[in-house]
Amino acid sequence: MSKVRGVNVTDKQSVVIIGGGPAGLTAAWELVKDNADAYDVTVLEASQEFGGIARTVKYNGNRMDIGGHRFFSKDDRIMQWWQDVMPLQGAPSYDDKKLGRHHDLNPGGPDPEKTDVVMLKRHRLSRIFWNQHFFDYPISLTPNTIKAMGFFLTMQAGFSYLWSTVHKLPEDNLENFYINRFGRKLYSLFFEGYTEKLWGRHPSEISADWGAQRVKGLNIWNILGNAFKKLMPGHKADNSKVETSLIEEFWYPKLGPGQLWEVVADNSTAKGATIINGAKVTSIHSENGKASAVDYTTEDGKVVSLKADHVISSMPLNHLIDAMNNGGVDVPASVTEVAHGLPFRDFVTVGLLVKKLRVKNTTDVPTLGNPPIVPDNWIYVQDPGYKVGRIQIFNNWSPYLLKDPDNTVWIGLEYFTDEGDDFWNLSDEEARKFAIAEMIRMRIIESADDVLDAHRELVPKAYPAYFDTYDRIDELTGWIDSLSNVYCVGRNGQHHYNNQDHSMATSIEAVENIKTGREDKSNVWGVNTEKSYHESK
Repeated sequence: MSKVRGVNVTDKQSVVIIGGGPAGLTAAWELVKDNADAYDVTVLEASQEFGGIARTVKYNGNRMDIGGHRFFSKDDRIMQWWQDVMPLQGAPSYDDKKLGRHHDLNPGGPDPEKTDVVMLKRHRLSRIFWNQHFFDYPISLTPNTIKAMGFFLTMQAGFSYLWSTVHKLPEDNLENFYINRFGRKLYSLFFEGYTEKLWGRHPSEISADWGAQRVKGLNIWNILGNAFKKLMPGHKADNSKVETSLIEEFWYPKLGPGQLWEVVADNSTAKGATIINGAKVTSIHSENGKASAVDYTTEDGKVVSLKADHVISSMPLNHLIDAMNNGGVDVPASVTEVAHGLPFRDFVTVGLLVKKLRVKNTTDVPTLGNPPIVPDNWIYVQDPGYKVGRIQIFNNWSPYLLKDPDNTVWIGLEYFTDEGDDFWNLSDEEARKFAIAEMIRMRIIESADDVLDAHRELVPKAYPAYFDTYDRIDELTGWIDSLSNVYCVGRNGQHHYNNQDHSMATSIEAVENIKTGREDKSNVWGVNTEKSYHESK
């Protein structure tokens, strides 16, 4: 049965929000926190959970972050927004105490050992696994890299990079984008195979927009410069002045990212918003060039129609256009063609609860566990010999994600796939056996006997992709903008590979437009498109 939070109020401007992920719930809270008397806000969420890909899966007393979500932003509004919802810790967490770890804690902040509604401050470490060796992430020519690659390969990579600094390729695809920044040798070793694993397409077929968004201003000189600063006496992390890929600390909700969105949902309903779970949007109607109503179907098959003065949509653009076609909106055939041609990449996460890891902690970062585990949040598997793309170690995100953080290790294996393909269609048991076999072959675990439990999550439409009809997306977004009261927000709502903070920012901008009557939506679409947004505070 559908689950409804809050009570509808009909004598206000009606705002229908499609999706209960970060973008949708941010929009809801921004509308009701100070303007509860002005807006009748309804959030329609198809699932029974909040947070979308940033939800937290609960399984047998352990919690799984299916995507790995660092709470960090160069947008001060977002950092303050998060801390207003969940204050930063003011006392050591469980693992801080066990490891004698000290942070600059939040004076007067909550004690994570006494309350759940608290943000933890986390140390960030991500590494690359390639050819049975760990490398710095992002890849850089450090002594460790040179030792692992060998002198000959390192010299090849170095000369290849030097050549790329004087011989620039046209950046009309992702392959050339990477080669221009890292040289052809490092590209072929660490980027080519991994990118094809991630997207199912060769980098030469993918728009350079992906690199411009994700790699941003990152290059070897930035990486080496940041590494050098760490060696300086008195070094202290200043995340505001470095590339997002290089940050050393981040925040993290005690019980995983979904916990924050559950709190936001509760706060929003307390202020008068209505949140309906199990509500699948099927039709959007229009009158006089504006959206006028949204229809949704409940889990028991009932169709409900809601009046809409404004629609904020975080649903995939192809689903949005389908809903408009279903509602009788006169959508041009070319627009429908672009929407249906926009590609997505899906993924499968397999969680393995294990007794111990075979791989040893050779860093100087202390960790929990018996024996101590490696300190990585993520391990990027850029070795083409393995199907797994990333390995999360949940113990290092928050010890509170585990029922027994001292004696078990909870890892999440991310497999990039397409909905309906052979890997997607494996049974839970087949996926478990495949994942265990890869971890043994990678020497991450010793044997299947070390695995205590397993869980699989299927995540459709996780990554909007930058090929097929993507080069015509302006036709689609331009037409949507002709409906003045429809706002597209979030990762899938804009078909833009946004981080969580960017998705939130699109909703903040959309709500500001509603409040002020601004019709130009360039501020909404413009989040996370300018390099200056990424590279400077």
